[in-house]
Amino acid sequence: MTGAAGCRARELRAARGHAVPGRRPRPAWASAVTDREREVLRAVARGLSNGEIAAELCISPATVKSHVASLLTKLGVRDRVQLVVAAYTSGFVAG
Repeated sequence: MTGAAGCRARELRAARGHAVPGRRPRPAWASAVTDREREVLRAVARGLSNGEIAAELCISPATVKSHVASLLTKLGVRDRVQLVVAAYTSGFVAG
């Protein structure tokens, strides 16, 4: 398939956890992470501070801190650096 239909088919396969040519399979932790945690993870991977993430997402810094703590637990890592490494090596964030 080409064009929009091909893109949509790839998106559907990826959403279902199926292998998509040229893409890594979804990480095991991906289904446990909430939509808001995904937004926070992408922002952390961009190098933003808790305050910057809070301003961008219109949430409090304490809420950002809570999301980061939850991500650390769900991904099984001990700090923000490992969180970013996990996001990139899993393909969750494109490098």
